[in-house]
Parts: sequence; structure tokens; C-alpha cells
Amino acid sequence: MSDAAQSTAAEVRAAAEAVKTALDRHLAAVERRSGEDDPAVYEAFNELAAAAEEYDELLYDRYDEVTPFEIPGTDDSLPPYTGPEEPSAVSVLIRRDYAVVEPQRLLAQAQRVEAAEEPADEVAGTVHGALGVLFEEYEPDEIASRHKEFGLEEGDSTLWVTAEEERPEPGEWLEAPFEQIDPQHIVCRFDASAVYDEESDGEESDGEDPEDDLGPDSELGGELDEDDLEPLDADR
Repeated sequence: MSDAAQSTAAEVRAAAEAVKTALDRHLAAVERRSGEDDPAVYEAFNELAAAAEEYDELLYDRYDEVTPFEIPGTDDSLPPYTGPEEPSAVSVLIRRDYAVVEPQRLLAQAQRVEAAEEPADEVAGTVHGALGVLFEEYEPDEIASRHKEFGLEEGDSTLWVTAEEERPEPGEWLEAPFEQIDPQHIVCRFDASAVYDEESDGEESDGEDPEDDLGPDSELGGELDEDDLEPLDADR
């Protein structure tokens, strides 16, 4: 908000009272829930999330302070969770996009890895060959933390956690790993995108990276093609 439209102390106080009321309504709905997918609980959840987000925005606008709460997505995000209340297995799926901005750096790093192997495969002379060498040598998390060393630039990323009754049998899903993903079994989702940075330009005054504050179901963006996801524990 601009200074001309800055929130008043009364508006912040009213928003705080709205959060308290929404908390009471949410607890009452939970206490009266009729089943795992009770629409009254889902509605109360959305109302609480909206009230908390409004309070957070007004508090920041008036006092330059934030709450410790991470506001999840609501109506336009994930559907109501209908998975097991006490899951005995979880699946973690990730997608990370990179741009190859320095091909020569990428090639040089891959050639160093290849030179240390006996015998050397000598496939690191092309960009796609170098990518294969590096992703075979390093874990995805290490690639993510060292991407600049490899001539890569980070793009969007997402991580999904889904809950299941039991762990699949070995090899059960390897041929088609994403065909049976149930959106209503997603426990939480964490997204990071430059889009969110652009939306928060001028609003982040503490120098922190907005991506570090993403919580469950936060900043849910556009639709994601399941074919582009990869399981975290998939064999490479």
C-alpha cells in the first residue's frame, strides 16, 4: 500500500479480532467434524487462512512487522486432503528447472569428472553429454546448491509430499511413476519461482529471499505437468 492508503491502527486491531473469531470457528468446526472430508472444516480453514493473511498484510503495512505464520493456499490451491490420517509411507516428488547459461563451464566440469574415471567414457564433449555426466556423478541436491559452478541458472522449482497407506513394492511404479498421483493425498507443496520475487518487489525490506519463507501449499502457481516431475528417491 502507498502511504496515502496506509492502514490505520483500528484496521489492524479489527483484523486481529477477525483472526481470533476465525480461530474459534475453525476449532468448533473441527470439534464437530463429520468425517475426514467435512466441508464445514474446509470452509472454516479457508476463512481462517484469509483472515490471517489480511491481518499479516495490514500489520506489515502499518507497523512494518510480520506474523510467524505461513499462510497456505486456499480455494485455488490444493483440494481437501483425503489421504490417510496416519500414513505409513510418503512419496516425495520434485521438479527443478535450470537454464544452461555457461556451456563452457558445464563442459569443463563434466570433463574433470570424466578425466578422473577409469576408463574415461569421453561423452562430455557435448552439452547433453555433460549434463548426463554431472547428474550421474552428483546428487540432485548438490547440483541445486552448486548450480553456478556448473554453468546453470535456477528456474522454477516445486516439491510435493504425498501420503500413502503403505509403501509400494520395489519396482512397482518405475515404468509410470506419476500415473497414480492423487491430488487429495498431497500433504504439502513447496514452490519457488521468480514470479513471486517480481510480485514482492518493493515489499521485501529485510533483504531476505522470499523463497526461504515458502511453507506448505504456499504460493501455488500454475498447473504442473505430472510427466515433468521426478521422484526424489528414484534410481538414476
